[in-house]
Amino acid sequence: MSEMFDAVDALIASRAPLPPAEERKRLRVAHGLTLDDVAGALKVRRATVSAWESAKKPTEPRGPEREAYARLLKQLAELYPAPVPATFTGAPAWAEAEARSAGPAPEAAGMTATENTQTPVAAAPAVASRPASTTRSTSTSRRPGARKAASAGTPAGGTDPRFENGPLAVVDVDDDGKVLAYCTGGLVLDVPAKSLPSLVEWTLKEAKLGQPKLAGPGKDADPLLVLTEPALKRYALPVTLTEEEKHAGRIPEGHKVIKQLARAEWKLTKRGFGPWARIYRPATGSERACVQLCIPSWNALDTRHWGGAGQLPPAELARVLGVYASRVMTPRGSTAVTGLELMTALHPPTRASEPDATGKRHSEHNPGSLGKDAIDPMNWPPCEVPDGHPVLKDLPRFHVRGPGEKLFEEAYDWARPMTDAECTLRHLVGIDVNMAFAAGANGLNVGLGEATYVKAPAFDPKLPGSWLVDLSHVDLSRVKVGKEWVELDGSLLPSPFTPKGDRPTGPAWYATPTVAYAQELGYEVRPLEAWVRRENGRYLDGWYNRLRDAYLATMADLGVDADLTPEDFLAAMGGYKASDPELAIVVSAIKATVKGGLGKLRERPRGGGWRPGEPWRALSRPTWRPDIRAAVISRTRINLHRKIVKHAAFTGQYPIAILSDCVVYAANGTSPLDFLPYRDGKPLPGGFKLGINPGLVKHEGTQDVLWGEEVRERFNAPELNLARYIKDGTVTDVDNGE
Repeated sequence: MSEMFDAVDALIASRAPLPPAEERKRLRVAHGLTLDDVAGALKVRRATVSAWESAKKPTEPRGPEREAYARLLKQLAELYPAPVPATFTGAPAWAEAEARSAGPAPEAAGMTATENTQTPVAAAPAVASRPASTTRSTSTSRRPGARKAASAGTPAGGTDPRFENGPLAVVDVDDDGKVLAYCTGGLVLDVPAKSLPSLVEWTLKEAKLGQPKLAGPGKDADPLLVLTEPALKRYALPVTLTEEEKHAGRIPEGHKVIKQLARAEWKLTKRGFGPWARIYRPATGSERACVQLCIPSWNALDTRHWGGAGQLPPAELARVLGVYASRVMTPRGSTAVTGLELMTALHPPTRASEPDATGKRHSEHNPGSLGKDAIDPMNWPPCEVPDGHPVLKDLPRFHVRGPGEKLFEEAYDWARPMTDAECTLRHLVGIDVNMAFAAGANGLNVGLGEATYVKAPAFDPKLPGSWLVDLSHVDLSRVKVGKEWVELDGSLLPSPFTPKGDRPTGPAWYATPTVAYAQELGYEVRPLEAWVRRENGRYLDGWYNRLRDAYLATMADLGVDADLTPEDFLAAMGGYKASDPELAIVVSAIKATVKGGLGKLRERPRGGGWRPGEPWRALSRPTWRPDIRAAVISRTRINLHRKIVKHAAFTGQYPIAILSDCVVYAANGTSPLDFLPYRDGKPLPGGFKLGINPGLVKHEGTQDVLWGEEVRERFNAPELNLARYIKDGTVTDVDNGE
């Protein structure tokens, strides 16, 4: 009889009820569990748990795993009850049903923002849309009223009570004329402010917005307010900028709102009141009083990087920016500006010293950072600076610097005509390196201080710097791959030393990774001159790790997991954007943060009035570091070339075209698996590997070989870079290979 009872118990357990997928994820995240934690406890694969939580097509566990999983979720549900749904439109049907079955909970409905328990942001499920109503605080201190949407799985803030409502809010006006602040996690606050100065005051005193610092000696992030068009009208600001204001990047100094701020003793930064305005009062001691504004209708959210985020409803926009803020940092401007600010936030230039004899602490250089006075703007190596820099002011007018005068490390833009054998194949398949420039920054040793000039130095691959060396003797027809020499068709390969893939003709300036690769290929290098930086370190490692984790976490939320098989990975990448368009925007912004941040390291003059030979504002920044940008690009290009060489040595296949991090090959099939040498599911060691991690590759696009030949013939461009158009086949901006 006991065996029968056990069988019945097992049968019942095999059908144990489970909550919906998004609730499963909410409970796991609320307890701070990772997918690996749950998978290890249940003795299943990480991808299996991810599939159980998939919002698109969740799978159901079976057998003993289901019983154990149900037990886990039941205990978590007791610890973290589902928020009582307010009257929000767009709340999930399951949440409304659970609320009805649970009965009334008036004491929960009256909770204010300060009474909610928050957990760290780790996932990004959907949030509700605009609320039909909100609760208002009746406290005499006018604390902001708040309610939380039932589906808001992304909490409003972290464990810091100062910022319990999250890093930012989208300020909007509802149909009844009420001003509302949409925070992360579905939280909505009533805004009592009637003017912009009072809105700033409310934000700093009552809203509890902001983000804790990312590093010990750093500073907390200032609260960010995103103003919608109705909010702009409410606070007497223009909905759009005039052409003159767009050119200036700000509204006029005489605008009445700027006068209001001045009367209230608020100041604006030198950039004035533009799409990313900063409103502040001078700091008193360690206390900062600063609020940043983001104005989408003034093009604060560039569509190239943020897609249609600027047109999203307030709650959805708060979700997109909130996920980005929690995983990267609170936006400080464009994605490029934020990428640069992230470097500084992770490595602040100064720190507090040890107490002196009187017990006081002083500001001192923070080791491993780019200090405030790390490099004199007027003491740069001439080869590393762009044209127009003050150190080049004595050059003759219209002088064009050649490779022997200028460090020119840029990404690939190379193509070649197809061979007869390649023309017999049917397809051109493009593969793209994930987060290529981030991967190039990972583990890279870069200079932290001044450069030292050396004549005829011995090359040191561990020493960051710029080297004048002749690499024209490197013959790609015979190179070392690992420890063995291999024979290749060098005419079908781009040179690794120039962006256009041309073989060098004499001495030229190169960053350390480029010269080190010449040695790796088996050739001797003898630099004629060098500018080296003996103070160095892996400054970008923390920056890379932060952006990598943000990218992988967001892609995992979109169903693209790092543990997928190559076939499943290609299938998942084919529709990940459609599964959650809002999170797809976050992915785009993260990738733009990488490229833009690196680009900012060599920011050129902006605005009118500048003349060649004169300094510009960016030169005074410790993060104006063209040498670091050059080293990252050099390493990224070399990483790609190394994979191309290994692929050619193993398969005899050569690329048709390369554009930055995209490589095109001719193949008989439409998939990367039709030419990548996988064996028993394993890729060629050191070659191209399909996957979502930075440095691995994804499918960029496929076109017919006939398409490529027809396009090149139509535009009379036998070396037209087809990698530029491989994604969708649309051909624009033909440059005839020049």
